[in-house]
Amino acid sequence: MPAPRAGIGWMPGEPDARPPAGQDELDAAVAALAGRRIVALTGAGLSTDSGLPDYRGPDAKPRNPMTYDQFVGDPAMRRHYWARNHLGWHHMNASEPNDGHYALARLEAAGVVAGVITQNVDRLHERAGSRRVIDLHGNYNVIRCLSCGWTCSRAELDAMLLALNPGFLERVSELGDVEVAPDADVVLEATSDFVVAACPRCGGVLKPDIVFFGESVPPATTRAAYDLVDDSQALLVAGTSLAVMSGLRFVRHASGAGLPIVLVNRGLTRGDDLASVRLNAGTTEVLTYLERHLS
Repeated sequence: MPAPRAGIGWMPGEPDARPPAGQDELDAAVAALAGRRIVALTGAGLSTDSGLPDYRGPDAKPRNPMTYDQFVGDPAMRRHYWARNHLGWHHMNASEPNDGHYALARLEAAGVVAGVITQNVDRLHERAGSRRVIDLHGNYNVIRCLSCGWTCSRAELDAMLLALNPGFLERVSELGDVEVAPDADVVLEATSDFVVAACPRCGGVLKPDIVFFGESVPPATTRAAYDLVDDSQALLVAGTSLAVMSGLRFVRHASGAGLPIVLVNRGLTRGDDLASVRLNAGTTEVLTYLERHLS
């Protein structure tokens, strides 16, 4: 059955009308990738089995992520962001890589996977052992001052926020409004009394070193990702609806270069019409299957 194209009434992440992938699709994926040096492009769907919900999967709840302009231009929005992030970071920091992350790391160690381009900021690929990882949207573990460039780890910032807001985590956790999103953010309303940490060097605005909505991926990061695709012979896309251009452009680039593209996702994606093989399936089951048959 041909992959549906995006159009009126269609949105990435909507349920796929096709049946779940079966043995024929798994065999086709192995055939498309076998003997080729693979680059993997991953999204939030890969981390759902680690307890981190995705943005646009069939079961994802609607979210209104904060934009860069809101964060830098509105102190109240910035306070709201850091209050939510303070709680969400504790959940993300406790998450562990799942079998899909480990499968990609082992495939890299075996020389099958050249590297990973990830849209995730959770660093689970690195923690699973992947060595060549391009964090397309940055990662949650680095905090940077927008004025003087001072940096610290997220754990160091957490100590500052705990000191400025004693009892906040315990009080807010009792409210139950603690849905955690993939960027270490959570849905939370009771933030009006939260105290935001300023840069200890210059008093400037601190921001996680991640790409917000409305920001662009750094050119050097984009170039490195294109180079990784160009150095590879096939593209494996796992756990992303490709709703934003920052990921979709690499699928289009691979397609233009004639590379086989295997796309694994629950729900429709903007890259379905470019895929050589499309699997309506969970990432963990498919990646572990590929590991067994490609390494």
